[in-house]
Amino acid sequence: MKVKVFTIFPEIFPGFLGYSLTGRALNEGKWSIETVNIRDYATDKHGSVDDTPCGGGAGMIMRADILGKAIKANYQDGRIIYMSPRGRPLTQSKAHELSKEENLTIICGRFEGIDERIIEEYGIEEISIGDYILTGGEQAALIMMDAIIRLLPGVLGNEASLSDESFENILLEHPQYTRPIDWEGRKVPEILMSGHHQNIAKWRLEQAEKITKERRPDLYQKYLDLKKV
Repeated sequence: MKVKVFTIFPEIFPGFLGYSLTGRALNEGKWSIETVNIRDYATDKHGSVDDTPCGGGAGMIMRADILGKAIKANYQDGRIIYMSPRGRPLTQSKAHELSKEENLTIICGRFEGIDERIIEEYGIEEISIGDYILTGGEQAALIMMDAIIRLLPGVLGNEASLSDESFENILLEHPQYTRPIDWEGRKVPEILMSGHHQNIAKWRLEQAEKITKERRPDLYQKYLDLKKV
């Protein structure tokens, strides 16, 4: 996968993606990243890329002419995503969908956002990583990229581990334990030491259902609805 990121802070990338499994995958060529500094396309000596919003209001808006020039000079093909709090939520299924793309372009906004005409002109898809506001799209882009890159073939090493993770089967993940068996008087549940794989699977499912019902009733209801089908 080739990722191209439009940002005014290219030094942020690849950030934590340059370490651990994603970093190794980067070095092995399983994915690549190219950053485009939007300020390089500014028209004044200060490298200004924003202006006040038409109609009034607080904050500044990234200009269509500046960002548009950057995109026109560097975009080739593939989906374009703008990290935006008003976008559709990033989900595990969306991460799977995007992991199948050969080329992915990500626009990182700053200030109060980008001129709407850019979104209309390029048919840009808006994605949000949660119901909160960050200082910029770079942080959100890194999180989305992490969710996508770990799904690329050969990145995790143990592909089977993906199927047990939270959100892969709607339910949140069941509790996990390892040695020592007895820690500070707290013991690993006996069922996990029984060697009876069918009973262990049943226990893990029950625990996943319990946790999901308590913490994410919306997901639990979706799970129940699918069970009826």
